[in-house]
Amino acid sequence: MVAEAMEMPAVALASAIRSRKISAREALDAHLERIEQVNPSINAIVTLDNDAAVAAATAADELTASGVEELPPLHGVPMTHKDTHNTKGLRTTHGSLVFADHIPDADDLVIERLKAAGVVTTGKSNVPEFAAGSHTFNEVFGTTTNPYAPQLSAGGSSGGVAAAVAARIQPVGDGSDMGGSLRLPASFCNVAGLRPSAGVVPSPGSPDLWSWIGRTGAMAREVADIALVMSTITGKHRQYPMPSPVAPGRFAEPLERDLTGMRIAWSPDFGLGIPVEAEVRRVLETQLAVFESLGARVEQAAPDLRGADEVFRNVRAFNFALTLGDLVREHGDLIKPEIRWNVEQGWKLSGRDCIETALARTRLEHQVQDFFERYDVFASPCAQVLPFDAAQRYPTSINGVELDDYLAWMNSASLISATGLPALSVPAGFSESSLPVGMQLSMNHGQDFELLQVGYGFEQATQFARQAPDLSQP
Repeated sequence: MVAEAMEMPAVALASAIRSRKISAREALDAHLERIEQVNPSINAIVTLDNDAAVAAATAADELTASGVEELPPLHGVPMTHKDTHNTKGLRTTHGSLVFADHIPDADDLVIERLKAAGVVTTGKSNVPEFAAGSHTFNEVFGTTTNPYAPQLSAGGSSGGVAAAVAARIQPVGDGSDMGGSLRLPASFCNVAGLRPSAGVVPSPGSPDLWSWIGRTGAMAREVADIALVMSTITGKHRQYPMPSPVAPGRFAEPLERDLTGMRIAWSPDFGLGIPVEAEVRRVLETQLAVFESLGARVEQAAPDLRGADEVFRNVRAFNFALTLGDLVREHGDLIKPEIRWNVEQGWKLSGRDCIETALARTRLEHQVQDFFERYDVFASPCAQVLPFDAAQRYPTSINGVELDDYLAWMNSASLISATGLPALSVPAGFSESSLPVGMQLSMNHGQDFELLQVGYGFEQATQFARQAPDLSQP
Protein backbone atom coordinates (compact mmCIF):
# COMPACT_ATOMS: atom_id res chain seq x y z
CA MET A 1 0.00 0.00 0.00
CA VAL A 2 2.78 2.47 0.92
CA ALA A 3 4.69 1.77 -2.28
CA GLU A 4 1.52 2.44 -4.30
CA ALA A 5 0.49 5.57 -2.40
CA MET A 6 1.56 8.07 -5.04
CA GLU A 7 -0.21 6.11 -7.78
CA MET A 8 -3.50 6.52 -5.93
CA PRO A 9 -5.95 9.30 -6.74
CA ALA A 10 -6.56 11.78 -3.94
CA VAL A 11 -10.04 10.41 -3.22
CA ALA A 12 -8.59 6.94 -2.60
CA LEU A 13 -5.51 8.16 -0.74
CA ALA A 14 -7.50 10.31 1.68
CA SER A 15 -9.89 7.39 2.25
CA ALA A 16 -6.97 5.02 2.95
CA ILE A 17 -5.53 7.46 5.49
CA ARG A 18 -8.90 7.95 7.21
CA SER A 19 -9.42 4.17 7.45
CA ARG A 20 -5.84 3.68 8.75
CA LYS A 21 -4.78 1.48 5.86
CA ILE A 22 -1.90 3.89 5.50
CA SER A 23 -0.72 6.67 7.80
CA ALA A 24 -0.28 10.29 6.79
CA ARG A 25 3.39 9.94 7.68
CA GLU A 26 3.76 6.95 5.34
CA ALA A 27 2.02 8.88 2.55
CA LEU A 28 4.40 11.78 3.16
CA ASP A 29 7.44 9.50 3.05
CA ALA A 30 6.25 8.06 -0.28
CA HIS A 31 5.74 11.59 -1.63
CA LEU A 32 9.20 12.77 -0.56
CA GLU A 33 10.82 9.61 -1.88
CA ARG A 34 9.12 10.14 -5.25
CA ILE A 35 10.42 13.71 -5.38
CA GLU A 36 13.93 12.46 -4.71
CA GLN A 37 13.58 9.83 -7.45
CA VAL A 38 12.15 11.87 -10.32
CA ASN A 39 12.53 15.58 -9.62
CA PRO A 40 16.14 15.74 -10.86
CA SER A 41 14.77 14.83 -14.33
CA ILE A 42 11.95 17.37 -14.48
CA ASN A 43 12.68 20.14 -11.93
CA ALA A 44 9.02 20.44 -10.91
CA ILE A 45 9.53 20.95 -7.16
CA VAL A 46 11.73 23.91 -6.24
CA THR A 47 11.27 24.39 -2.48
CA LEU A 48 10.75 21.81 0.27
CA ASP A 49 10.20 22.06 4.02
CA ASN A 50 10.48 18.48 5.21
CA ASP A 51 10.45 19.33 8.93
CA ALA A 52 7.18 21.25 8.76
CA ALA A 53 5.67 18.54 6.57
CA VAL A 54 6.65 15.81 9.05
CA ALA A 55 5.08 17.83 11.86
CA ALA A 56 1.88 18.27 9.88
CA ALA A 57 1.68 14.59 8.92
CA THR A 58 2.33 13.56 12.53
CA ALA A 59 -0.46 15.86 13.69
CA ALA A 60 -2.76 14.30 11.07
CA ASP A 61 -2.01 10.82 12.36
CA GLU A 62 -2.66 11.97 15.93
CA LEU A 63 -6.03 13.34 14.81
CA THR A 64 -6.82 10.00 13.15
CA ALA A 65 -5.90 8.12 16.32
CA SER A 66 -8.00 10.44 18.49
CA GLY A 67 -11.15 8.86 17.12
CA VAL A 68 -12.65 12.19 16.08
CA GLU A 69 -15.95 11.53 14.36
CA GLU A 70 -15.31 13.38 11.10
CA LEU A 71 -11.93 13.89 9.43
CA PRO A 72 -11.37 16.56 6.76
CA PRO A 73 -11.84 15.56 3.09
CA LEU A 74 -8.13 15.74 2.12
CA HIS A 75 -6.92 14.42 5.44
CA GLY A 76 -3.19 13.67 5.34
CA VAL A 77 -2.78 14.10 1.56
CA PRO A 78 0.70 15.53 0.81
CA MET A 79 0.85 18.40 -1.66
CA THR A 80 3.25 21.02 -2.97
CA HIS A 81 1.72 24.34 -4.05
CA LYS A 82 2.15 26.62 -7.03
CA ASP A 83 4.95 29.10 -6.29
CA THR A 84 2.72 32.09 -7.06
CA HIS A 85 0.43 31.15 -4.15
CA ASN A 86 1.71 32.62 -0.89
CA THR A 87 2.47 30.05 1.82
CA LYS A 88 3.00 31.22 5.40
CA GLY A 89 6.58 30.68 6.52
CA LEU A 90 7.52 28.93 3.27
CA ARG A 91 9.50 30.65 0.54
CA THR A 92 7.31 31.97 -2.28
CA THR A 93 9.34 33.47 -5.14
CA HIS A 94 6.78 33.93 -7.94
CA GLY A 95 9.67 32.67 -10.09
CA SER A 96 11.30 36.10 -9.87
CA LEU A 97 14.67 37.32 -8.70
CA VAL A 98 12.76 40.20 -7.10
CA PHE A 99 11.24 37.73 -4.60
CA ALA A 100 14.00 35.11 -4.52
CA ASP A 101 14.12 35.14 -0.70
CA HIS A 102 10.53 36.13 0.03
CA ILE A 103 8.85 34.34 2.95
CA PRO A 104 5.18 35.34 3.35
CA ASP A 105 3.65 35.88 6.78
CA ALA A 106 0.22 34.60 5.69
CA ASP A 107 -1.30 31.98 3.39
CA ASP A 108 -3.30 32.90 0.32
CA LEU A 109 -6.94 31.88 0.72
CA VAL A 110 -6.61 28.81 -1.52
CA ILE A 111 -3.72 27.51 0.62
CA GLU A 112 -5.56 28.33 3.83
CA ARG A 113 -8.57 26.35 2.65
CA LEU A 114 -6.50 23.39 1.43
CA LYS A 115 -4.76 23.17 4.80
CA ALA A 116 -8.14 23.36 6.56
CA ALA A 117 -9.23 20.46 4.32
CA GLY A 118 -6.37 18.36 5.70
CA VAL A 119 -3.60 18.83 3.13
CA VAL A 120 -0.04 18.32 4.35
CA THR A 121 1.95 21.11 2.71
CA THR A 122 5.42 20.00 1.70
CA GLY A 123 6.82 22.67 -0.63
CA LYS A 124 6.39 24.66 -3.84
CA SER A 125 6.24 23.84 -7.55
CA ASN A 126 7.93 25.84 -10.28
CA VAL A 127 6.37 28.65 -12.35
CA PRO A 128 7.39 31.07 -15.08
CA GLU A 129 8.16 34.50 -13.65
CA PHE A 130 4.96 35.98 -12.20
CA ALA A 131 3.04 33.22 -14.00
CA ALA A 132 3.53 35.01 -17.32
CA GLY A 133 3.60 32.66 -20.29
CA SER A 134 2.80 29.00 -20.84
CA HIS A 135 6.34 27.62 -20.58
CA THR A 136 7.78 27.19 -17.09
CA PHE A 137 11.25 28.68 -16.72
CA ASN A 138 12.76 31.44 -14.60
CA GLU A 139 16.08 32.86 -13.45
CA VAL A 140 15.66 31.55 -9.89
CA PHE A 141 15.14 27.82 -10.43
CA GLY A 142 15.56 27.15 -14.15
CA THR A 143 13.22 25.17 -16.41
CA THR A 144 10.60 22.55 -15.59
CA THR A 145 10.35 19.80 -18.18
CA ASN A 146 7.80 17.24 -19.25
CA PRO A 147 7.62 13.85 -17.47
CA TYR A 148 6.68 12.20 -20.79
CA ALA A 149 9.72 13.68 -22.57
CA PRO A 150 12.10 15.46 -20.17
CA GLN A 151 13.74 17.49 -22.93
CA LEU A 152 10.40 19.15 -23.77
CA SER A 153 8.21 21.81 -22.13
CA ALA A 154 5.73 20.97 -19.39
CA GLY A 155 3.71 24.05 -20.30
CA GLY A 156 2.82 26.80 -17.86
CA SER A 157 2.25 28.74 -15.84
CA SER A 158 1.14 25.84 -13.64
CA GLY A 159 3.84 23.73 -15.26
CA GLY A 160 5.45 22.60 -12.03
CA VAL A 161 2.07 21.43 -10.73
CA ALA A 162 1.27 19.56 -13.95
CA ALA A 163 4.65 17.86 -14.04
CA ALA A 164 4.39 16.88 -10.37
CA VAL A 165 0.93 15.38 -10.78
CA ALA A 166 1.86 13.54 -13.98
CA ALA A 167 5.08 12.21 -12.42
CA ARG A 168 3.11 10.70 -9.50
CA ILE A 169 4.71 13.08 -6.98
CA GLN A 170 1.22 14.01 -5.78
CA PRO A 171 -2.32 13.25 -6.99
CA VAL A 172 -3.64 16.83 -7.09
CA GLY A 173 -2.42 20.41 -7.06
CA ASP A 174 -3.59 24.00 -6.92
CA GLY A 175 -3.04 26.30 -9.87
CA SER A 176 -4.20 29.47 -11.56
CA ASP A 177 -5.22 30.37 -15.10
CA MET A 178 -5.41 33.66 -16.97
CA GLY A 179 -4.66 32.68 -20.55
CA GLY A 180 -4.37 28.89 -20.20
CA SER A 181 -2.10 28.40 -17.20
CA LEU A 182 -4.03 25.40 -15.89
CA ARG A 183 -5.27 24.00 -19.19
CA LEU A 184 -2.12 24.14 -21.35
CA PRO A 185 0.22 22.34 -18.91
CA ALA A 186 -2.54 19.82 -18.25
CA SER A 187 -2.66 19.14 -21.98
CA PHE A 188 1.13 18.85 -22.24
CA CYS A 189 1.39 16.51 -19.22
CA ASN A 190 -1.61 14.18 -19.68
CA VAL A 191 -3.58 15.40 -16.67
CA ALA A 192 -6.84 17.32 -16.19
CA GLY A 193 -7.05 21.00 -15.31
CA LEU A 194 -10.10 23.15 -14.52
CA ARG A 195 -10.42 26.91 -15.03
CA PRO A 196 -13.61 27.65 -13.09
CA SER A 197 -16.23 30.34 -13.61
CA ALA A 198 -15.63 33.79 -12.17
CA GLY A 199 -16.26 33.96 -8.43
CA VAL A 200 -16.22 30.22 -7.81
CA VAL A 201 -12.86 30.42 -6.02
CA PRO A 202 -12.48 33.81 -4.28
CA SER A 203 -9.29 35.85 -4.62
CA PRO A 204 -9.54 38.34 -1.74
CA GLY A 205 -5.85 39.28 -1.96
CA SER A 206 -6.11 40.71 -5.47
CA PRO A 207 -5.41 44.44 -5.89
CA ASP A 208 -8.50 44.51 -8.14
CA LEU A 209 -11.25 42.54 -6.41
CA TRP A 210 -13.50 42.82 -9.48
CA SER A 211 -10.92 41.40 -11.88
CA TRP A 212 -12.47 38.55 -13.86
CA ILE A 213 -9.72 37.33 -16.20
CA GLY A 214 -7.55 35.32 -13.77
CA ARG A 215 -8.93 32.28 -11.96
CA THR A 216 -7.75 29.87 -9.27
CA GLY A 217 -8.46 26.21 -9.95
CA ALA A 218 -7.21 22.66 -9.62
CA MET A 219 -5.30 20.01 -11.52
CA ALA A 220 -5.32 16.24 -11.08
CA ARG A 221 -4.96 12.95 -12.90
CA GLU A 222 -8.64 12.19 -12.31
CA VAL A 223 -11.66 14.45 -12.67
CA ALA A 224 -13.09 13.17 -9.38
CA ASP A 225 -10.03 14.56 -7.61
CA ILE A 226 -10.61 17.98 -9.18
CA ALA A 227 -14.18 17.88 -7.87
CA LEU A 228 -12.86 16.95 -4.42
CA VAL A 229 -10.42 19.85 -4.35
CA MET A 230 -13.04 22.27 -5.68
CA SER A 231 -15.40 21.25 -2.89
CA THR A 232 -12.80 22.50 -0.40
CA ILE A 233 -11.59 25.75 -1.98
CA THR A 234 -14.90 27.27 -3.15
CA GLY A 235 -17.32 29.36 -1.13
CA LYS A 236 -17.94 32.98 -0.22
CA HIS A 237 -15.29 35.07 1.54
CA ARG A 238 -16.21 38.25 3.42
CA GLN A 239 -13.49 40.31 1.69
CA TYR A 240 -14.40 39.20 -1.83
CA PRO A 241 -17.43 40.85 -3.42
CA MET A 242 -17.94 38.70 -6.51
CA PRO A 243 -20.73 36.14 -6.03
CA SER A 244 -20.18 32.49 -6.90
CA PRO A 245 -22.52 30.92 -9.46
CA VAL A 246 -21.86 27.46 -8.01
CA ALA A 247 -22.64 26.28 -4.47
CA PRO A 248 -19.62 24.48 -2.89
CA GLY A 249 -21.75 21.44 -2.10
CA ARG A 250 -22.39 20.92 -5.80
CA PHE A 251 -18.87 19.58 -6.28
CA ALA A 252 -19.55 16.77 -3.81
CA GLU A 253 -22.43 15.37 -5.87
CA PRO A 254 -22.06 12.27 -8.08
CA LEU A 255 -20.15 12.80 -11.32
CA GLU A 256 -21.93 10.05 -13.23
CA ARG A 257 -24.25 11.49 -15.88
CA ASP A 258 -26.02 10.19 -18.95
CA LEU A 259 -24.71 12.18 -21.92
CA THR A 260 -27.42 10.93 -24.27
CA GLY A 261 -28.70 13.78 -26.40
CA MET A 262 -26.04 16.25 -25.29
CA ARG A 263 -25.16 18.67 -28.09
CA ILE A 264 -21.40 19.02 -28.52
CA ALA A 265 -19.86 21.42 -31.02
CA TRP A 266 -16.32 20.73 -32.16
CA SER A 267 -14.00 23.15 -33.94
CA PRO A 268 -10.34 22.50 -34.76
CA ASP A 269 -9.62 26.18 -35.43
CA PHE A 270 -12.21 28.08 -33.33
CA GLY A 271 -13.93 29.26 -36.48
CA LEU A 272 -11.12 31.78 -36.95
CA GLY A 273 -8.49 29.77 -38.82
CA ILE A 274 -6.32 29.51 -35.69
CA PRO A 275 -3.27 27.38 -36.68
CA VAL A 276 -3.14 23.98 -34.96
CA GLU A 277 -0.52 21.30 -35.60
CA ALA A 278 -1.86 18.51 -37.78
CA GLU A 279 -0.98 15.81 -35.27
CA VAL A 280 -2.87 17.58 -32.48
CA ARG A 281 -5.92 17.83 -34.70
CA ARG A 282 -5.66 14.19 -35.80
CA VAL A 283 -5.53 12.88 -32.22
CA LEU A 284 -8.49 14.95 -31.09
CA GLU A 285 -10.70 14.20 -34.07
CA THR A 286 -10.13 10.50 -33.47
CA GLN A 287 -11.63 10.91 -29.97
CA LEU A 288 -14.84 12.63 -31.03
CA ALA A 289 -16.34 9.19 -31.56
CA VAL A 290 -16.06 8.63 -27.79
CA PHE A 291 -18.69 11.29 -27.15
CA GLU A 292 -20.91 9.76 -29.83
CA SER A 293 -20.53 6.33 -28.18
CA LEU A 294 -21.78 7.95 -24.97
CA GLY A 295 -24.91 9.15 -26.73
CA ALA A 296 -23.94 12.75 -27.47
CA ARG A 297 -24.39 14.45 -30.84
CA VAL A 298 -21.20 15.98 -32.25
CA GLU A 299 -21.20 18.64 -34.96
CA GLN A 300 -18.51 20.93 -36.31
CA ALA A 301 -19.34 24.44 -35.14
CA ALA A 302 -17.93 27.21 -32.99
CA PRO A 303 -19.16 30.28 -31.15
CA ASP A 304 -18.46 33.57 -32.90
CA LEU A 305 -15.16 34.45 -31.24
CA ARG A 306 -14.42 37.57 -33.26
CA GLY A 307 -13.20 40.18 -30.83
CA ALA A 308 -12.04 37.63 -28.25
CA ASP A 309 -8.35 38.21 -28.92
CA GLU A 310 -8.78 41.98 -28.54
CA VAL A 311 -10.61 41.47 -25.25
CA PHE A 312 -8.00 39.08 -23.88
CA ARG A 313 -4.98 41.13 -24.86
CA ASN A 314 -6.31 44.44 -23.57
CA VAL A 315 -7.68 43.03 -20.31
CA ARG A 316 -4.45 41.11 -19.73
CA ALA A 317 -2.34 44.21 -20.44
CA PHE A 318 -4.45 46.28 -18.06
CA ASN A 319 -4.11 43.58 -15.39
CA PHE A 320 -0.32 43.39 -15.83
CA ALA A 321 0.07 47.17 -15.61
CA LEU A 322 -2.12 47.23 -12.50
CA THR A 323 -0.43 44.37 -10.64
CA LEU A 324 3.16 44.52 -11.89
CA GLY A 325 3.63 48.08 -13.10
CA ASP A 326 5.32 49.35 -9.94
CA LEU A 327 7.64 46.33 -9.84
CA VAL A 328 8.67 46.91 -13.46
CA ARG A 329 9.39 50.56 -12.69
CA GLU A 330 11.52 49.65 -9.67
CA HIS A 331 13.11 46.36 -10.74
CA GLY A 332 12.76 46.24 -14.53
CA ASP A 333 16.33 45.05 -14.99
CA LEU A 334 15.51 41.90 -12.98
CA ILE A 335 12.24 41.06 -14.76
CA LYS A 336 11.96 39.13 -18.03
CA PRO A 337 11.27 41.08 -21.23
CA GLU A 338 7.90 39.46 -21.93
CA ILE A 339 6.52 40.89 -18.69
CA ARG A 340 7.97 44.32 -19.34
CA TRP A 341 6.38 44.25 -22.81
CA ASN A 342 2.97 43.27 -21.42
CA VAL A 343 3.11 46.00 -18.76
CA GLU A 344 4.05 48.55 -21.40
CA GLN A 345 1.04 47.45 -23.46
CA GLY A 346 -1.11 48.18 -20.42
CA TRP A 347 0.42 51.62 -19.93
CA LYS A 348 -0.35 52.43 -23.57
CA LEU A 349 -4.08 51.72 -23.25
CA SER A 350 -6.18 54.84 -23.77
CA GLY A 351 -9.65 55.61 -22.51
CA ARG A 352 -10.93 54.83 -26.00
CA ASP A 353 -9.16 51.43 -25.87
CA CYS A 354 -10.92 50.62 -22.59
CA ILE A 355 -14.30 51.63 -24.02
CA GLU A 356 -13.76 49.53 -27.16
CA THR A 357 -12.70 46.56 -25.01
CA ALA A 358 -15.86 46.79 -22.91
CA LEU A 359 -18.01 46.96 -26.04
CA ALA A 360 -16.14 44.02 -27.60
CA ARG A 361 -16.60 41.96 -24.46
CA THR A 362 -20.33 42.66 -24.47
CA ARG A 363 -20.63 41.65 -28.14
CA LEU A 364 -18.63 38.50 -27.37
CA GLU A 365 -20.98 37.57 -24.54
CA HIS A 366 -24.01 37.96 -26.82
CA GLN A 367 -22.29 35.76 -29.42
CA VAL A 368 -21.49 33.10 -26.83
CA GLN A 369 -25.05 33.02 -25.52
CA ASP A 370 -26.36 32.66 -29.07
CA PHE A 371 -24.08 29.63 -29.40
CA PHE A 372 -25.39 28.03 -26.21
CA GLU A 373 -28.93 28.30 -27.51
CA ARG A 374 -27.88 25.59 -29.97
CA TYR A 375 -25.18 23.60 -28.14
CA ASP A 376 -24.36 22.42 -24.62
CA VAL A 377 -20.58 22.01 -24.92
CA PHE A 378 -17.81 23.52 -27.02
CA ALA A 379 -14.92 21.09 -27.67
CA SER A 380 -11.65 22.35 -29.11
CA PRO A 381 -7.89 21.81 -29.05
CA CYS A 382 -6.47 22.76 -25.69
CA ALA A 383 -3.00 23.48 -27.08
CA GLN A 384 -2.21 24.38 -30.68
CA VAL A 385 1.10 22.50 -30.55
CA LEU A 386 2.64 19.39 -29.09
CA PRO A 387 5.11 19.89 -26.23
CA PHE A 388 8.09 21.76 -27.69
CA ASP A 389 11.82 21.98 -26.99
CA ALA A 390 12.25 23.21 -23.41
CA ALA A 391 15.22 25.32 -24.52
CA GLN A 392 12.81 27.55 -26.49
CA ARG A 393 11.15 30.48 -24.75
CA TYR A 394 7.98 29.88 -26.78
CA PRO A 395 6.93 28.64 -30.24
CA THR A 396 7.45 31.25 -32.95
CA SER A 397 5.54 29.53 -35.77
CA ILE A 398 2.83 26.91 -36.27
CA ASN A 399 2.30 25.10 -39.57
CA GLY A 400 4.63 27.58 -41.22
CA VAL A 401 2.61 30.54 -39.92
CA GLU A 402 4.87 33.06 -38.16
CA LEU A 403 3.48 34.22 -34.82
CA ASP A 404 3.48 37.88 -33.84
CA ASP A 405 4.48 37.54 -30.18
CA TYR A 406 4.70 35.20 -27.20
CA LEU A 407 0.93 35.19 -26.66
CA ALA A 408 -0.10 34.04 -30.14
CA TRP A 409 0.67 30.34 -29.63
CA MET A 410 -1.74 30.30 -26.65
CA ASN A 411 -4.81 31.49 -28.58
CA SER A 412 -6.50 28.12 -28.20
CA ALA A 413 -6.78 28.78 -24.46
CA SER A 414 -6.80 32.59 -24.32
CA LEU A 415 -9.78 32.94 -26.67
CA ILE A 416 -11.82 30.90 -24.19
CA SER A 417 -10.44 32.98 -21.31
CA ALA A 418 -11.83 36.07 -23.02
CA THR A 419 -15.34 34.60 -22.92
CA GLY A 420 -15.11 34.07 -19.15
CA LEU A 421 -16.48 30.54 -19.55
CA PRO A 422 -15.39 27.64 -17.33
CA ALA A 423 -13.02 25.35 -19.24
CA LEU A 424 -11.60 21.91 -18.62
CA SER A 425 -8.65 20.18 -20.24
CA VAL A 426 -8.88 16.39 -20.25
CA PRO A 427 -6.32 13.85 -21.50
CA ALA A 428 -7.33 12.83 -25.02
CA GLY A 429 -4.58 10.56 -26.28
CA PHE A 430 -1.04 10.63 -27.59
CA SER A 431 0.71 11.65 -30.75
CA GLU A 432 2.64 9.22 -32.91
CA SER A 433 5.72 10.33 -30.97
CA SER A 434 3.95 9.42 -27.68
CA LEU A 435 3.36 13.01 -26.55
CA PRO A 436 0.16 13.90 -24.64
CA VAL A 437 -2.69 15.81 -26.27
CA GLY A 438 -5.53 17.44 -24.32
CA MET A 439 -9.13 18.17 -25.29
CA GLN A 440 -10.56 21.50 -24.13
CA LEU A 441 -14.22 21.45 -23.06
CA SER A 442 -16.22 24.58 -22.26
CA MET A 443 -19.77 25.13 -21.02
CA ASN A 444 -21.83 28.15 -20.06
CA HIS A 445 -21.14 30.33 -17.04
CA GLY A 446 -21.77 28.57 -13.73
CA GLN A 447 -21.94 25.09 -15.26
CA ASP A 448 -18.63 24.07 -13.71
CA PHE A 449 -19.93 20.88 -12.13
CA GLU A 450 -21.79 19.86 -15.28
CA LEU A 451 -18.52 20.43 -17.15
CA LEU A 452 -16.73 18.08 -14.77
CA GLN A 453 -19.47 15.50 -15.38
CA VAL A 454 -18.85 15.65 -19.14
CA GLY A 455 -15.09 15.39 -18.60
CA TYR A 456 -15.63 12.50 -16.21
CA GLY A 457 -17.69 10.60 -18.76
CA PHE A 458 -14.97 11.04 -21.39
CA GLU A 459 -12.27 10.07 -18.88
CA GLN A 460 -14.05 6.90 -17.80
CA ALA A 461 -14.42 5.83 -21.42
CA THR A 462 -10.78 6.47 -22.34
CA GLN A 463 -8.54 6.31 -19.22
CA PHE A 464 -5.63 8.05 -20.95
CA ALA A 465 -4.32 9.55 -17.70
CA ARG A 466 -3.56 6.06 -16.39
CA GLN A 467 -0.70 5.83 -18.91
CA ALA A 468 2.11 6.97 -16.63
CA PRO A 469 5.38 8.48 -17.85
CA ASP A 470 8.55 6.41 -17.62
CA LEU A 471 10.99 8.27 -15.39
CA SER A 472 12.98 5.22 -14.37
CA GLN A 473 16.10 6.56 -16.06
CA PRO A 474 17.70 9.74 -14.65
